[in-house]
Amino acid sequence: MSSDRERAAFYALSPGGWRDYWSLLHPPYTLWHLSYVVLGAALAPTVNVRWLLETLLAFFLAMGVAAHALDELHGRPLGTRIPDGVLWTFAGIGLVGAIALGIDGTVQVSPWIWAFIAVGVFLVVAYNLELFGGAVHSDVWFALAWGAFPAITAFFAQTAKLEIEAMSLAAACAALSAAQRTLSTPVRRLRRRVAAVHGEIELRDGATEPLDIDALRGVPESALRWLSVAIPLLAAAALIARLATRGS
Repeated sequence: MSSDRERAAFYALSPGGWRDYWSLLHPPYTLWHLSYVVLGAALAPTVNVRWLLETLLAFFLAMGVAAHALDELHGRPLGTRIPDGVLWTFAGIGLVGAIALGIDGTVQVSPWIWAFIAVGVFLVVAYNLELFGGAVHSDVWFALAWGAFPAITAFFAQTAKLEIEAMSLAAACAALSAAQRTLSTPVRRLRRRVAAVHGEIELRDGATEPLDIDALRGVPESALRWLSVAIPLLAAAALIARLATRGS
């Protein structure tokens, strides 16, 4: 078993077997971004549970499965041993499943959902395979694709329209995703590319503290862990409150 320092992410398990599939799903981050779907739906005046569940499943398939499979195909950042053929299969099944759920929405909710399907497919493929020279694989695109898009899509799936409050929520989710990216980028570099760090911090009273990899990634990674718990709890609270008002 590899040590925590050797793992590609704080949630990743040692490579091999079923552990690779756990790591591939990025469970804390997938739950985090699915929470934006719940927040978007909870912002609607009333919540249609069927559309919420379908939107959640669509984003899980597209983002949690397909996007992460494509990302692992592009350079093996998690270092899993999952065969390329299996990853391509996951990516295909995830996208097809998400598209099928979206098509149901075009029939039952609004034909404008075709636009959301097209944007979603583009984001999953272009971002994770770093198409166009990686132009879409940036902090801004991450915030828009993984933050704003799930929230605004979920709201539209509930209401068949866009309102100013949905745009405000999308901006907030984009900002949260930007903060996530700001914290996670140096952590990923330390875990996946840096072999060692040597140095020390000298305090004003003359005392010194060692400066190493653990010291550099400890604070941002701890913040990511707490946020990956806080955002889902926030989404759950918003949904419970909205459903409670429907029953009152």
